[in-house]
Amino acid sequence: MVNDKMLTEDIVQNVFIKLFENLENLREKEFVATWIYTTARNEVFDHLRRKKRKPLEITEDDFEFTSEDDLVIDYESIELKKIVLTELEKLPEEQREVYLLKEYSGLSYKEIADIQKIDEVLVKSRLFKTRQKLIKRISKLV
Repeated sequence: MVNDKMLTEDIVQNVFIKLFENLENLREKEFVATWIYTTARNEVFDHLRRKKRKPLEITEDDFEFTSEDDLVIDYESIELKKIVLTELEKLPEEQREVYLLKEYSGLSYKEIADIQKIDEVLVKSRLFKTRQKLIKRISKLV
C-alpha cells in the first residue's frame, strides 16, 4: 500500500511498539491479531493522509498463484490476476478493502467489522455487492 520497503518496516515497528505499550490494556487476547491489523491499517492511512496519496494501491505482488508445473495454468493465472486487479481498482475503496480483507487476508466478518468499525451486516452486504460487480465485469471480459 505504501510501496516503500523501509517505510513499511517503520510502520510495522511502530505497530509492535504500540502493541507492547498497550498489551496490558487488551482485554481479549484472542483479538490481538485484529488489534494489530487495525493499528497497522490506521498507521498506513495516517501516513497516506500526511502524504495525500490514494490508499489501497494494489499491485500484482499482492496476489500469489502457485502453479509451477503447468505453463498454461500459470499464464491463465497471470491473466486472471491482471483482470482482477484492474477491476478491483475501479471499485469504491470501502468495497475493495472488505473484499481484500475477506478473500486475501482470510479474516472473519466480525474481524472485518471490528477493523472498519462497521456492522457485520454491512460487511456482508459490501462483500456481496463487490463479488457481484466483479463477476459481472469479469464475465464481460472473458
